[in-house]
Amino acid sequence: MQIPFEPTLFGHQLNIHLILEYAAFFIGFRYYVFLKQRQTDVISSNNRLSIILGAALGALIGSRIVGILENPLIAFSQQNLLQLLNTKTIMGGLFGGLLGVEFAKHIIGEKQSSGDLFVLPLILGIFIGRIGCFFSGTNEFTYGIETSSILGMNLGDGVGRHPTSLYELVFLILLFIILKRLQNRRNLKNGELFKIFMLSYFGFRFFIEFLKPNVFYLLGLSSIQLLCVICWLYYYKFILQHIKNAS
Repeated sequence: MQIPFEPTLFGHQLNIHLILEYAAFFIGFRYYVFLKQRQTDVISSNNRLSIILGAALGALIGSRIVGILENPLIAFSQQNLLQLLNTKTIMGGLFGGLLGVEFAKHIIGEKQSSGDLFVLPLILGIFIGRIGCFFSGTNEFTYGIETSSILGMNLGDGVGRHPTSLYELVFLILLFIILKRLQNRRNLKNGELFKIFMLSYFGFRFFIEFLKPNVFYLLGLSSIQLLCVICWLYYYKFILQHIKNAS
């Protein structure tokens, strides 16, 4: 199979990345509904709907803002405006969704943690989306830097590069298995599964970004890495609490 993978159907070239992106949303949401039906939700249906709407709006805004910050050298011309508006990243979506949820919960007065039910569907959705990123090769800004190691792959430009999307797929499989087992142990407090997911995924992305041709323009870090640091600071009480319990 050649990368980028660009199949044709009835004479029309398919955008496999876009197809898998929509599939990620659909399958991830259906998995969420499946899990919700099998569990007792401590949050009422109306409040849960408000939380989902807050998450969606926050994710939409956050994904675009961080996506634009990933391209700081692109001139804000009319020609580039649509490209910038269509630029998005799952990292901004996750953190923006988190802020959107907290804002929605503040408005409706919901005190219960609401993220645990989203964890496994989020991992599944990200996994499907990353398959699309891999198939897109160098057409999507998710490829790695050049490498002469055995891990190098030709992602469409004839250069051996780190297949960072494949690295992430392996990580997501391991993360899904680990968090599923943690969830089954049933000794986690409400909301802790989501915090572990966020800290784990943002931690992975912090280090994997060094293998991408990013713009490191502040403190030697990219915009994604700075967002990872912000996420860690957001959960600093949770981190310190578990460090104290482990000591």
